[in-house]
Amino acid sequence: SGIARLDKMQNEAGENVDLYIPRKCSWTNKLIQAKDQASVQINVAEIDPATGMTLHRNKTIAIAGYVRHHGESDGAIWHLVEKGTRSAS
Repeated sequence: SGIARLDKMQNEAGENVDLYIPRKCSWTNKLIQAKDQASVQINVAEIDPATGMTLHRNKTIAIAGYVRHHGESDGAIWHLVEKGTRSAS
């Protein structure tokens, strides 16, 4: 018929999966746009304070390109990691 059919993407188990999962900036709580090529997502391992070993759990931090452009990403990441450690204890 000449019209391309758009099927949903599927994983190996045959479940429908989305091509794009929107993220929110952990610092500003604003939606990170799909075209934001300066945004980053970092996984920070949780550490047992007694042993200094990883607990095999991660905290995911997403930082928008806007925050990085204004030079606030290092302070934002530091604050979010410190906040997470204090709330866990």
